[in-house]
Amino acid sequence: MKKLFRKFYINLFLESRLFIALGTCSALFLFAFFLPILGDIPYIAFGVLLLLLLVDIYLLHSAKKTVFLRRDVPERLSNGDDNELKIYLENFYPFQVSIGIIDEIPFQFQKRDLWFNTTLKPREQKIINYFLRPTKRGEYDFGFTRLFVKSPLALVSRRFNVAGAGMVPVYPSFLKLRAYELMAISNRLTDVGIKKIRRVGHSMEFDQVKNYVAGDDVRTVNWKATARRSDLMVNSYTEERSQHIYCVIDKSRAMKMPFEGMSLLDYAINASLILSSVALVKQDKAGLITVAEKTKNVVLADRRPTQLNKIMEVLYKEKTRYLETDMEALFVSLRSVLKQRSLVVFFTNFESISALERQLPYLKRIAKYHLLLVVFFENTTLKALSNEDAKDVEGIYIKTIAEKFAYEKRLMVRELTKHGILSLLTAPQNLTVNVVNRYLAIKARQQL
Repeated sequence: MKKLFRKFYINLFLESRLFIALGTCSALFLFAFFLPILGDIPYIAFGVLLLLLLVDIYLLHSAKKTVFLRRDVPERLSNGDDNELKIYLENFYPFQVSIGIIDEIPFQFQKRDLWFNTTLKPREQKIINYFLRPTKRGEYDFGFTRLFVKSPLALVSRRFNVAGAGMVPVYPSFLKLRAYELMAISNRLTDVGIKKIRRVGHSMEFDQVKNYVAGDDVRTVNWKATARRSDLMVNSYTEERSQHIYCVIDKSRAMKMPFEGMSLLDYAINASLILSSVALVKQDKAGLITVAEKTKNVVLADRRPTQLNKIMEVLYKEKTRYLETDMEALFVSLRSVLKQRSLVVFFTNFESISALERQLPYLKRIAKYHLLLVVFFENTTLKALSNEDAKDVEGIYIKTIAEKFAYEKRLMVRELTKHGILSLLTAPQNLTVNVVNRYLAIKARQQL
């Protein structure tokens, strides 16, 4: 009995309308002390209020079926994307209810004011949609969804606690991955900013013999097929396939720098996953290597249907290290793992020309055996400062230093180009589009 009363008491909350009514009754008692003409009105008002309070409590607790709630959370969340969550509600009370909802989302989002208000008529159903954008990979714990239900009297509310989804993992950006996959299959990558690259010559990988149409290269005319069909026929060629594409991700402290809530490592991971997906759609073999103070994980290049899931599982667990990258260990690993010339996309970051010079000897050795593309990041904050007008002496100093760092980034690109190393300097938010652009350009120009 004691436990039942305690449960009843804990889940019963007084509403503002009750306090307003109590305040009104108190005022009537006060006025009745000075105005005897009011007589028993304060007592009657207070009695009516107590009666309405008991009726309100009875209405909320007498029904066998009350309110149904279910929170629909995806099996996994996509890092850096807006993930849709749904709260499904259905009212089984015989009267209209007002509902307040508190959803206890994971602490990583740092939201303590996620509150929804709605009303439901008898037997009415409603779905509340909202979005969450995680900025870190890992495990996210959801708590209870708490409902505060009020009858039309709205003097008190009854709380219902509904268990949540528990732990939900946050994976690299698979929502964008699906969009890129569909666009790559339908050749609509230009919809997300992918440039059309003019082909230089044609690949020597034969595809089929087809009828000549205006615009076909006359040098590809197949004279034997033309003689047999009595119609002009040409050879059709396709892009070379089964080329090895490796994404090498630097996990050192240089990749810890944040941008819009996400670290550079997370941007690199999302871009690697999408690049691997596009490469697989283009019939190439995708692989992955992560490196910090030593080479960590190696996923050999392949194009099996399970390859992308294998890469995603490895990327899900990756975290930034706080040591310098061992480039010699990376070179040794590449020499032992990569048995043929491959495209190596190295995601890293240089904040000074001296940082590049320390790694340049190893980059040159890698570029000797493979086509190396070094991807590093613009410091967008410094770029914005360099574009602002200086208003005082301090502003001049800040602007000069910002321009110096921006100039050093451009020097890095020149230095890499001088040694025959491809480079891509990009802002974090444009990383995915720019990396896919460069990959398609390399394929179109047959640089690999």
